[in-house]
Amino acid sequence: MSETASALRVERLLGGMTLVEKIGQLTMAAAPDLTTGPLASSDLEADVRAGRVGHVLNLVGRERIAALQKVAREESRLGIPFIPCLDVLHGYRTIFPVPLAEAASFDPGLWERTARVAAAEAAADGLMLTFAPMLDVCRDPRWGRIVEGPGEDPWLASAFARAKVRGFQGRRPGGLRAGRLAATAKHIGAYGAVNAGLDYGAVDISERQLREVHLPAFKAAVEAGVAAVMPAFVALAGTPATANRDLLTGLLRESWGFDGVVVSDYHAIPELMAHGVASDLTEAAALALRAGVDIDMMGSAFAQGLPAALERGLVSMAQIDAAVRRVLALKERLGLFDAASRPGARPAARRLRDEPRALARHVAARSMVLLRNEQGVLPLAQAGPPIYLVGAHARGEGDQLGPWSAEGAQEPVENLLDALRRAFPLRRIELMPRAWEEVGKPIQAPPVDGVLVLCLGEDSGMSGEAASRAEPVMPPEQVDLVQRTAALGMPLVLVLWTGRPLVMMGTLGRVDAALVAWFPGSEGPAAVADILAGLSDPGGRLPVTWPASVGQVPIFFGQRPSGRPFEPGNHYSAQYLDESPGPLFPFGHGLSYARFSIRIRDIAPGRRTTPGPYRVVVDVTNHATRSGRATVFLFIRDRVARIARPMLELRGVQTLELAAGETRLVTLLLAWSDFAALGDEPSQGVEAGEVEIFAGPSADLAVLDRRVVLLPPADSVATRAGPAGDELVGSRRQTIVGGTPVNKGRRR
Repeated sequence: MSETASALRVERLLGGMTLVEKIGQLTMAAAPDLTTGPLASSDLEADVRAGRVGHVLNLVGRERIAALQKVAREESRLGIPFIPCLDVLHGYRTIFPVPLAEAASFDPGLWERTARVAAAEAAADGLMLTFAPMLDVCRDPRWGRIVEGPGEDPWLASAFARAKVRGFQGRRPGGLRAGRLAATAKHIGAYGAVNAGLDYGAVDISERQLREVHLPAFKAAVEAGVAAVMPAFVALAGTPATANRDLLTGLLRESWGFDGVVVSDYHAIPELMAHGVASDLTEAAALALRAGVDIDMMGSAFAQGLPAALERGLVSMAQIDAAVRRVLALKERLGLFDAASRPGARPAARRLRDEPRALARHVAARSMVLLRNEQGVLPLAQAGPPIYLVGAHARGEGDQLGPWSAEGAQEPVENLLDALRRAFPLRRIELMPRAWEEVGKPIQAPPVDGVLVLCLGEDSGMSGEAASRAEPVMPPEQVDLVQRTAALGMPLVLVLWTGRPLVMMGTLGRVDAALVAWFPGSEGPAAVADILAGLSDPGGRLPVTWPASVGQVPIFFGQRPSGRPFEPGNHYSAQYLDESPGPLFPFGHGLSYARFSIRIRDIAPGRRTTPGPYRVVVDVTNHATRSGRATVFLFIRDRVARIARPMLELRGVQTLELAAGETRLVTLLLAWSDFAALGDEPSQGVEAGEVEIFAGPSADLAVLDRRVVLLPPADSVATRAGPAGDELVGSRRQTIVGGTPVNKGRRR
């Protein structure tokens, strides 16, 4: 259908609606199939039939969705279908590694492919919208939801956003073809910066940090055509994101040009009362609608509060109509009004299972990070002494899938014991008794020495929403187990299941090798076996800085410089009395079974007189006798600027497979805009002067190769003369931090 015909249908439907039906299009209810928040008792089918619900969350199963959709189409007065929604974060039936793990692959092509498979599987069951990707930059591993996002860096998060939106929705602008899902970029409003890593806590950060760190990924998602955006639960400098008009309308719609829908988080609108900005549900509903929220997820605030808000003059019918119009436009984009939107024939069962499972295994291996490998204990030889497995994850009890695993539990997941027996047919693989894990009890050594593989870490309930940890450490009984097994004197390999960096410096010092498996998904055990056997090179690199102690967090590579940087032996420098200021492992760390060198060969042009791009040519050599995968990071640093810039800023990543002894040239491009701070308006420009360019395997300055370029002055280039003053002085951009909810003059 043409855009004109679609718009006419939207207006015709809108013109025929009662107020109840209009508010119904702005209301999302939940089915009890999956639980992602508190449930309210209601008759879902009756609400759909009466036009009181326009979106349904957590309804799973092809037949169940089709049956309720039939009620909406054939038994409601206007016959408007609902949008079936589900949190499909890292897979639907085939579960891929959790998003933080996927980010460790540093491969946008893989990110897009996994989202495409997840969309195809979910769409085959009749689902149409996912609440993903989660784009919250996080630098504090105490926050449980770090597992759901792309890590600590805004440039990386922006690349992740573009890839995931393309994967879920496809690359075609406008409509969403069959087999795709509408994506939701969440949670705009700096959710990843909650105080002390406490989920649902307050956020109080500078305008500059918001714009440079927490907003770029959302802008990238909007530019990629994301269908929906979700505001964060939290208050930003006292203004809840759900009620922040400057954020949801001023920035998102008016500045960035977003034309999709804004959907609240679960029960977030009524929570405006607990935030202290609304005195009752009517005010809460009015605040959210006027801020720019179109859909109330499981709050019943619009249904119960908007009629009274309309009567009290807190909202207008035009504001309600504008939100309904956006919702109906999304339904047009999804093809819900066309017969073709009904679920068709399932793809062949074998193709749905075999191809995604092979991809899941590949992505899991590419996401796992080898932190430590003393004396080259890994990979293990095909023939040799027994391999002894110890720990809950060896038995498959800690959950391979991780949080937000949709329908993954309905599909078979192999255990690590069977996977290792397939990978090592010539070695005896034995699962050690649970008695080994009893705290404080001596371990009776096996009769034959071998290799001990400890399968430890978090279970899935220890990461995700409502799973903040004041001390993100290994459970004490596991630390005790490492100490007791280390005393046996056998080679000790730790395989770590986790959704975040864990503080474990003492533990790591006792093991010979440590592999971070994260929550690796449906094919995680097979991928672990592939890596231990050397059938796959560990391909992951840390997308977050790994702290040495809890007292260091938040910790990240993009710190701004200090007037007294750390200087060993200088008491009056940036240091702790009881800990090194440096991390245990830097951003980008990850060992390979090969050994690489990375050197900048050339930067062209050598000198510029006008603004333009630079081409950075890097030599990458594999010095090992086996192939491996190298990851090349490109950073910049503007050492002298009007406003101090971070010590390192990521601007490019390239992964490549190199044969033994091979050298390859890698070319990375730096656009002129890459020299500006992320989040700056173009009018602020790029500052003339010297800029350092770094290339290497991680964000550790000691291992980076460095060159300097001189950026030319030009009319459009900012100068460095004069003090910066207030960061917003001279800027026409609207202040978001501390933006006031639109509730002045309200009637009580």
